[in-house]
Amino acid sequence: MGASKHVVSILLAIFAMALFNFITCVQAQELAPAPAPAPTSDGTSIDQGIAYVLMLAALVLTYLIHPMDASPYNFF
Repeated sequence: MGASKHVVSILLAIFAMALFNFITCVQAQELAPAPAPAPTSDGTSIDQGIAYVLMLAALVLTYLIHPMDASPYNFF
């Protein structure tokens, strides 16, 4: 009789662990956080905007640094 009580206690322990595992899985699915919202802008569009501003600044500086008489054309 001692062996059968031992087997019953082992089966009861396995059942309790399985039940505990099932309960934690159900709770984890219920308490899942909402997904993050989609980003409104990505880094590539910001980098492209900065690149355009820098190219425009380089163009303006080029025309300001080089004198107008260096050009073969008479603008004024």
